[in-house]
Amino acid sequence: MSKREVISAVKYVSRMKQEFMLSEIADYVSGGATVDSIYDIVAPLAFDLGVKLEPANGDCKAVRMAPPKPIAITESARKAQERYLSSPDVPEKLQGLIERYIEKKTGKKWDDPQVLDRMRRAVASQKAEYWKEGPKRKISYEKGYSVLGYLAYQFPVYFVEWEHIFYGLALDGLLKDRMKVLDAGSGPGTVTLALADFYHRARCGEALAYSLEKYDENVEAFSWLVPPYAEGSGVRVERPIKMDLLQLKAEELPDNIDLIVFSNVLNELKASQERKAEIVKMMADRMAKDGSIAIVEPADKANSMEMRELVVALMGKGLGVYSPCSFIWGARCHPVSCWTFEEKEDIKPPRLMQKLAEEEPFRYMNTDIKYSYAVLRKDGLSRENYRVPEKAGFARLSRIGARLKKRVSVVAAVMSGDLGDKKDHVFKVCDGTAVKPVYAILPHYHVSPANEPLLRAKYGQVVEMHGVLARYNEEYDAYNLLVTRNTVVKPVKT
Repeated sequence: MSKREVISAVKYVSRMKQEFMLSEIADYVSGGATVDSIYDIVAPLAFDLGVKLEPANGDCKAVRMAPPKPIAITESARKAQERYLSSPDVPEKLQGLIERYIEKKTGKKWDDPQVLDRMRRAVASQKAEYWKEGPKRKISYEKGYSVLGYLAYQFPVYFVEWEHIFYGLALDGLLKDRMKVLDAGSGPGTVTLALADFYHRARCGEALAYSLEKYDENVEAFSWLVPPYAEGSGVRVERPIKMDLLQLKAEELPDNIDLIVFSNVLNELKASQERKAEIVKMMADRMAKDGSIAIVEPADKANSMEMRELVVALMGKGLGVYSPCSFIWGARCHPVSCWTFEEKEDIKPPRLMQKLAEEEPFRYMNTDIKYSYAVLRKDGLSRENYRVPEKAGFARLSRIGARLKKRVSVVAAVMSGDLGDKKDHVFKVCDGTAVKPVYAILPHYHVSPANEPLLRAKYGQVVEMHGVLARYNEEYDAYNLLVTRNTVVKPVKT
């Protein structure tokens, strides 16, 4: 009996029968196969084979599962998720697990002054490294307090960011009711914890979660936090594969992955953009044909712009951008000056963060939800499939410099939240052609029913703006499109 024989037999029988016993497989393979020996081969591959195994009186029943399909978010689940995201926090059960993990690691209460002081020092050290550039930058999680500091300071916002991202992917139909997820550079399990929490709330299917992680301390924290929190969620958690992404080989990865995520990790790799693109592309080759890659990086200018440059490099390797960018003129963009990010409601600080920030809240309180992201695919699918019709009369943003002080009509994606102040609403806009940054400026006193759709536009949504006044902002070397009360703004029809 060989593994290939058993797998081939299970595939054949499952096509013929909705249910069958593993003992039946013995009739299709050579040698003295037993139920136990067949089970040992089939069990690790049951998810890929599309069968569910159930013990049955000394035998084992295999039940053929329906082919995966996009998860269906019920109205009650939608309301629950939106209610959570309107005032997000770290769930009580998860806070408790983190606090108990700190006590296990330190042998002291999680809020012991000495423990908190050492976490503060770890956070301060990490923040100092984040702002360095070039070879001097070294972000490491080799020490226990580095991980504890991360759990206290960075983890809460990253956790909520992924709640937003998973919900968005679900609404767009990119999550399946049975799927394989791979988290590259998992740390203590932030992404998998967010996935399990989302599935707990949505009750929408099942997922098999793989992860790659370099540091032993992170693997230990993952093993303590993730399996107990994921229990009952529909997310089955595999132990992290200890791996340095820079040493990764494709054959070491699972195949037919439905979703690969890079959460605030690519910016930490000491590698060129070309090398990072090679790593992502190699992993993309292990995806299902309709799989997705989600890359998230911090919203600061340097990391955000580098991520956009990486995305363009990946386009050169055959991947397509699903969101948030849309190439409405059919041309690739110039990301050198592209600083754009998503912004959501602040989180409520968990107990650990509150304790950490008691004396210096400006230094240890971290509640802003701002992140840069991109979703890429191999199949060419795009969230915004609009393309500017020929002779439509819209000006390309790359040519705004020739239309200064004139009223023009443009079509572009809204690529920021409101960046303005009490006087003006300000939105970054992009049509994929601009070399310099372009902003739509809507003064408060010019808001009208005709232009209000600009204020309601979602991140990445494409809108038409008819009758904006083109101006040049010398101080920022950018172009402004002045939206007045007579300007008409409307979402495009796709």
